[in-house]
Amino acid sequence: MIPFVREIEFEYGRCDPVSPLIRRVIADNPGPFTYTGTGTYIVGSGTVAVIDPGPDLPAHLDALLAAIEGETVSHILVTHHHADHSPLAGPLAARTGARIWGRTAPAVSVSEETGVKLDAEDDGHFRPDIEIADGDVFEGPGWTLEAITTPGHTSNHVCFALKQENALFSGDHVMGWSTTVITPPDGDMGDYFASLAKIQARGFQTLWPTHGSPVREVAPFLQAYVEHRRAREAQVLAALANGPARIRQMVPVLYAAVDPRLHPAAALSMLAHLIQLVREGRVSCDGEPGLESEYRLAE
Repeated sequence: MIPFVREIEFEYGRCDPVSPLIRRVIADNPGPFTYTGTGTYIVGSGTVAVIDPGPDLPAHLDALLAAIEGETVSHILVTHHHADHSPLAGPLAARTGARIWGRTAPAVSVSEETGVKLDAEDDGHFRPDIEIADGDVFEGPGWTLEAITTPGHTSNHVCFALKQENALFSGDHVMGWSTTVITPPDGDMGDYFASLAKIQARGFQTLWPTHGSPVREVAPFLQAYVEHRRAREAQVLAALANGPARIRQMVPVLYAAVDPRLHPAAALSMLAHLIQLVREGRVSCDGEPGLESEYRLAE
């Protein structure tokens, strides 16, 4: 079982110091994919970096501007292009003069490609001023951030390590309150497993997800995340051991304990598992793997 951390104390629009170098302002956009809302992080003081500005809500922009009044924003850093993370980057840049750093959104959105519309829609217009590469370093007075590319949830996902606190801003790659949705064709399960291993190897003391509370017991939490994915994989294989099946038949059974509002997202995560299992030769289907394909154990 994943030791989820779901307790959080906050007020929308309030700027809370959460560590010696980190402040957080939570946007008023709660939902099944965003939990209590998007947590925008401000790193440093005087000259600061802002991580995941969030949705384009005037009240959230006002709250961020109030939080950094009298300070200089040197970097606006975006973990990925979903509409609860990146849209406010442009308005915030316009008001502060800061440049936007991130990885460009893919050309085709998940909803366009699969027909599945999720609450956490793509921000297909996201184009950073500066493209981030793995290992890029961003510095200010008393703080140093390192970009760690972590494809899986999306192809352009990137986390940011805070050297001084051995902490990681994990975006949606790892969340304390829930597992992460992997949505093909942009999301990729094989990439996700590799990115989890990459983060495990770093030995971080704290994870700061964009949604929800921090994760303090990092190593066991990440291991439980991996084991959960492997368990889902085993469930899919066990279901197919009873004969060929389609995703729409398996989701209500394998995700019976999950909020039905999340079943469309669960279907995409199951598709991501099946794409990886087909790649590995453990499962087969007719044609390319898709939401409507019939799957069977490989002979």
